Amino acid sequence: MAMFNAIWTLVLFIMFVGIVLWAYSSSRKKDFEEAANLPFADEEQKLNKDGEK
Repeated sequence: MAMFNAIWTLVLFIMFVGIVLWAYSSSRKKDFEEAANLPFADEEQKLNKDGEK
């Protein structure tokens, strides 16, 4: 049982490191910046429809 727990812990740790590397990779930066600005894009569309700037 202890061997299973050790292997499971190692698998989860490797998955965690993989997710962290994926999230902080420079190739994902553009996608994350676009996602972060999505709430502001909706406001710009409303302003354009109302004719305001």
